[in-house]
Amino acid sequence: MFRFAFALCAMAFPMDLFAQTHGHSPYAGLESREIKSLSEVDLEDLRLGRGWGLALAAELNGVPGPAHLLELEAELDLDAGQVAAIEDIFAAMQAEAQEAGERFIAAEAAIESAFRDGGMTPDALRALIDTSAAARAELRFIHLSRHVETPPLLTADQIARYNDLRGYGAVDPCDAVPEGHDAAMWRRHNGCDG
Repeated sequence: MFRFAFALCAMAFPMDLFAQTHGHSPYAGLESREIKSLSEVDLEDLRLGRGWGLALAAELNGVPGPAHLLELEAELDLDAGQVAAIEDIFAAMQAEAQEAGERFIAAEAAIESAFRDGGMTPDALRALIDTSAAARAELRFIHLSRHVETPPLLTADQIARYNDLRGYGAVDPCDAVPEGHDAAMWRRHNGCDG
């Protein structure tokens, strides 16, 4: 009888769920990182002054940044003056971001080291976290502020084209009935009436 009850329980409790609840942490393997909070990709991005997703508030609200503007130079028909100004903004941003990235890495390394060495106190932890947060905030400011500097260099059409090329603000299907389609049918199929 016991075996039968156990078999029923085992069938009702899938083994993959058992493994999920009693298995390894999703962090298993990360303990070998030099700085546990930063991956190798993170470290590389920070050291090279890459955006690290810190400017998404601007980027996803239609405010272009210099790196992607330079990538799309031809498609946006940027003139020589625009390119030169954007290159200057990008160069300054990248240099500042590399320095700030190194400060952020150092701050995270200090947290890592303090935990590794033991004896962490709440006051020491607060100071370390504040240093890291200030470095990250500066890094974010560096990237976001360049998104503030670039729009005045562009025309409204270039900004709109940039956002289209980046895939933002896709055309609303309710406002763009393709040629040859019955407008009423198109709107109904795309949930526009309602």
